[in-house]
Amino acid sequence: MIVDDEPVARQVLREELAAMPAIELVGEANDGPEALRKIVSLQPDLVFLDLQMPEFDGFEVVRQLSGTRMPVVVIVTAFEEHAIQAFEAGAVDYLLKPVRSERLGKAVDRASQLLGKPREIARSLERIASAAPGPRKLAGRIGRDYYLLDYDEILALQAERELVWIVTAKRRYLASQSLRTLEPTLPSPAFQRVHRNTIVNTAHVRQMTALTSHRWMLTLSNRQEFAVSKRLAHSIRGLLRL
Repeated sequence: MIVDDEPVARQVLREELAAMPAIELVGEANDGPEALRKIVSLQPDLVFLDLQMPEFDGFEVVRQLSGTRMPVVVIVTAFEEHAIQAFEAGAVDYLLKPVRSERLGKAVDRASQLLGKPREIARSLERIASAAPGPRKLAGRIGRDYYLLDYDEILALQAERELVWIVTAKRRYLASQSLRTLEPTLPSPAFQRVHRNTIVNTAHVRQMTALTSHRWMLTLSNRQEFAVSKRLAHSIRGLLRL
């Protein structure tokens, strides 16, 4: 699928892709909202995404992606600094306008290596979504579906043996990384470790209750409760000004 607000740019890319037998063009979009609708309905494997578009840009398209079969994204832009920014953040590849046939072929080959690997695709989109100013994202999974979650909707992250759950108000998602790996990437001071197995978003803390002199319990906005370790209780109380 091609997403670009310039008809000529779409035509050039369309003609180049038509010469590739392994590629089937399923659709085109000329702005962000149309791109999101068609990605949901057409479920493309690969999206060539322009960064500069009306209404909202390519970064915002990635931020709002969710659901089944999220696509591999290749950035297309006329500005090299934007392309490098997206590539360094996690884009599978980038193409500078005007797109050259040889460079397009390499981008397709690189993107094809991610097909059938939804976890790697979600991680790539997660990093792209966090590259530009605005709300950062964290990838979470339910079944075979991956979702990009805003940090402010995350109440807590909880480890259960090898699994890490992302807790929101209504659902739990499986994280793609360990709690130790995720911790330094979370916005501070909002996210704080309260137990060796738990990190909470303090913006969602509604109550801190002393169970004994050594045991405390946090109640979050969804009424879910998390134990606070003795070692961390003092710092959490100070942060919450309790």
